[in-house]
Amino acid sequence: MHRDVNVKRASRISLVPGQPRTYRVYHRKHIDSIPQLGALSRFERNAMKAVAAVLPFRVNNYVVEDLIDWDNIPSDPIFQLTFPQPGMLEGAEFRRMFELVRRDAPPQTIQAAAREIQGRMNPHPSGQVDLNVPQIDGRPLSGVQHKYRETVLLFPGAGQTCHAYCTYCFRWAQFVGIDKLQYANRDSADLQRYVASHPEITSILFTGGDPLIMRTSVLRRYVEPFLHPDFDHIESIRFGTKAPAYWPYRFTTDADADDLLRLFETVRKSGKHVALMAHYSHPRELETGAAENAVRRIRDAGAVVRCQGPLIRHVNDSADCWAQLWRCQVRLGAVPYYMFVERDTGARNYFEVPLTRCLKIFNEAVAQVSGLGRTARGPSMSAMPGKVLIDGRARIHGEEVFVLKFLQARDPQWVGRVFFARYDARATWLDDLQPAFGEKEFFFEPALRRMQQTSA
Repeated sequence: MHRDVNVKRASRISLVPGQPRTYRVYHRKHIDSIPQLGALSRFERNAMKAVAAVLPFRVNNYVVEDLIDWDNIPSDPIFQLTFPQPGMLEGAEFRRMFELVRRDAPPQTIQAAAREIQGRMNPHPSGQVDLNVPQIDGRPLSGVQHKYRETVLLFPGAGQTCHAYCTYCFRWAQFVGIDKLQYANRDSADLQRYVASHPEITSILFTGGDPLIMRTSVLRRYVEPFLHPDFDHIESIRFGTKAPAYWPYRFTTDADADDLLRLFETVRKSGKHVALMAHYSHPRELETGAAENAVRRIRDAGAVVRCQGPLIRHVNDSADCWAQLWRCQVRLGAVPYYMFVERDTGARNYFEVPLTRCLKIFNEAVAQVSGLGRTARGPSMSAMPGKVLIDGRARIHGEEVFVLKFLQARDPQWVGRVFFARYDARATWLDDLQPAFGEKEFFFEPALRRMQQTSA
């Protein structure tokens, strides 16, 4: 079956006029040579280099030339989203790294200092290493995570980078050159055996990095085996990607753009749902002609575009921003899906927003859009026990509480269950909250401890 569907060719893929755009990537070593940064002082550029020695930095010419308003630096949200900012490091850590950069210390000295800081930044939050990695034949299944019963995440080895890096990225540890912190699958044969033996799995999510950084011919080798009748229990193939926002030409004029869309059609014609879990953080990412064309072509190929992103300070921490983002998505036929809470990793102190403000922003934003925009769920914390929705605030028996609900969970029996936490105006994550009504712990904590003990 998977060989037969490969020869079918798309009939609905629309043509996009225009010449291919040359792709250029900038890294830390290019900070002094990016033309738009020439107006900044040496101090400002050295500050960027200091932060970029700790947290990964990568940006491309489309982001630099088309998305950033260089007359609004440093406040521009896309600049904040993609370029290192001094506040991303704690004061003493920043001063230490800045001094090393200023005096042009040896690379190994800078790297050693960076490694110390990275180790304190919670590189793999929410049990990604301890609880998410499945086993096959008594050994860990490399480059795979299986946190929720129905969904398996695959990290293709060739997809462990992105067209540009989000400064808030909770997968930053994938990109700093520490092998033990990386997830990468080089051969999907073990994954296929694992999935075939677990009929409860209904969805394969290709993630990274960004799987759409790969050539289509490479991606096809990972995807097509799951179209075989042995995997009839797989109902959907998903791709977690920032490409529609950071390099929309991947779907329009890149050399293998048409082949990528044919792959989407192949999946769809095999009887499976194909979805792009597109990461959009700001409406500007959807407002260029290239971005609109990308969404149109993806949809023409039979894929659904579902949109998600975190609420992050300095970038999109306003109700008007989210309402505009959701309206843009609906207008283009994409589906607002998730508003996430900034995860407890990396530069969280720079980006995090108190949960009570997250809830206020979400409610005020959703009130501004039609029912088509209210498919967005949030604010949601992808925490160790599962996806926890901040569903509201209430006063119950005289106590002010957060109303919380599991949208997804390690134990499927927790899904949909409502529970309560004492209201805390300063809390930014689930771990900051305490149970309400005098309870000593949340209902799920004993079972979660047993899971952790079993995996130890």
